[in-house]
Amino acid sequence: MPDTPLADMASPPPDPLALRSLAERLARRAGTEALAGRRALGVGQAVSHDTKSSPTDPVTEYDRAAEAVIVETIRGARPHDSIVGEEGADHVGTSPLAWHIDPIDGTANFVYDLPTWCTSVAVVDETGPLAGAVYLPVTDELFSASRAGGATCNGEPIHCSQATELSRSLVGTGFSYLAERRARQGRRMAALIGQVRDVRRLGSAAADLCMVACGRLDAYFEEYLNSWDLAAGVLIAAESGAVTSNFSGGSAGPDATIAAAPGVHVALLEAIATIDA
Repeated sequence: MPDTPLADMASPPPDPLALRSLAERLARRAGTEALAGRRALGVGQAVSHDTKSSPTDPVTEYDRAAEAVIVETIRGARPHDSIVGEEGADHVGTSPLAWHIDPIDGTANFVYDLPTWCTSVAVVDETGPLAGAVYLPVTDELFSASRAGGATCNGEPIHCSQATELSRSLVGTGFSYLAERRARQGRRMAALIGQVRDVRRLGSAAADLCMVACGRLDAYFEEYLNSWDLAAGVLIAAESGAVTSNFSGGSAGPDATIAAAPGVHVALLEAIATIDA
C-alpha cells in the first residue's frame, strides 16, 4: 500500500452546513454551562477573576472551563483540525481548517453580571470564516452562519438594517483594554457622536456584530481585536447582507473592523477617515 500524505489522512472534506451545526452545538453548550455557573453566584455578585493583557482585561474560571468543553468536543469530532482559543488553546492540526473560539466574549460583563456576553465559535479555511455561531446565553439567542448559507437567529433568517443615512444610524463600538488606546478612541468617538443617531457600547465584539446582522445596530466598528472575537461575528454579519471591512475598505480583521448596513458603510468609513486625518 503506498504511503498516504498526511493531508489526505485528515478529517473529511469540509461541509459548511455540518460545521455550522457543530459550531452551534459547541457555542450553546459552553454558553449554557457558563450561565449556570454565573447564576449560581446570585444576582449582582462579582466573579473572582485574574487579569491578562492589562489590569482591566479579566479572565475567570468559567472562561477556562467553557474553552475546555469546546476544545474537548472539537478534538473528538474533528481531531485533525487546528484550534486557536482565547484562553490558551493552541493545537496545530493537519487539515486546512482551524477553529477560533472565544468561550466568553465580554468577560467584564460576565464578571459584573451584565447580560451582554456570549460564546463565539468559528471555523476558518484559507479564504476566511467558513461557518460560525455566537450564543448569547442570557437572552437565549443563537446566531449562526455558513459561507453562502445565510445567517439566522434561533433558526430564523436575519438581515441587516436598510439604513441609508449615517445621521440616523445607531452605531456600536468598543474600546481597548489599554488606557492610552482607549483615550484616543474616546477622542474619535467625541468627534463622531454628533454625526450619528447615537452610540452603543455593549462590551462584546461578537455580540455587536450579531446586532448588526439582525438590524438592532445599523453599524459597528472597533480596533485591536483578536481572531476569536471576530471570526464568527464577521461571517454572520456578512451573511446577513452587511458590508464588512477594515477602516480603509479592505478585509475586516483584528487591526480594524467595520460591519454596516450597505447604505451607510461608505459614509462611516469616510467619517472615521476624516476624524483620524
